[in-house]
Amino acid sequence: MFSNIKDMSPEISIITPVFESELFIKSTIKSVQTQTYQNWELIIIDDASTDGSAKIVESFAVRDERIKLIKLDSNKGPAAARNRGIKEASGRYIAFLDSDDLWHEEKLYKQLKFMKKNHYAFTYTGFEKINEEGKVIGAIIPYKEEVCYYDLLKSNHIGCLTAMIDLKILGHKMYIPNIKKRQDQGLWLEILKNNDNAFCLNEILGKYRIRN
Repeated sequence: MFSNIKDMSPEISIITPVFESELFIKSTIKSVQTQTYQNWELIIIDDASTDGSAKIVESFAVRDERIKLIKLDSNKGPAAARNRGIKEASGRYIAFLDSDDLWHEEKLYKQLKFMKKNHYAFTYTGFEKINEEGKVIGAIIPYKEEVCYYDLLKSNHIGCLTAMIDLKILGHKMYIPNIKKRQDQGLWLEILKNNDNAFCLNEILGKYRIRN
């Protein structure tokens, strides 16, 4: 199934923090495995879950060498977990996908093509909202084709599950600030302080799960 990419270095590193997500992590991983674009690595950081999340991830990792599980020895929170994934990432591009969210199968292919064609360092897309059962309960298509630092100070226009950054253009890895809320928005602001705007691929390419 994956023989055509076996010896290739991953172009995209996907960062997925996990905490108590045994009900959803299997679907999340499968939404990555079924991508039409296949040259990726999926770095899953288990933030000291007490449920069966880590065992489920391990069952996938033994069958797909692109999936890497990192276990933290204590619960450190989503910012620290994502930062550990960023540190371990080997791809030129970094994308984020939380452990209960999903991607449409052409998400990586379309977004990577959009970035390469336009030489963009930072992009995002639209997404749907789903409930715990996976039923669509709404859609968010960003009304701004691009956002700057000052736009993000007013509101976070970028869904974490849709963001992708090009480390080659940025010049170095950047990490998420360890703050209580809106850690992803903190990273977007750091990126846009000294870089061009973030640009929107105006399609719904992800599903953001609203949990009770």
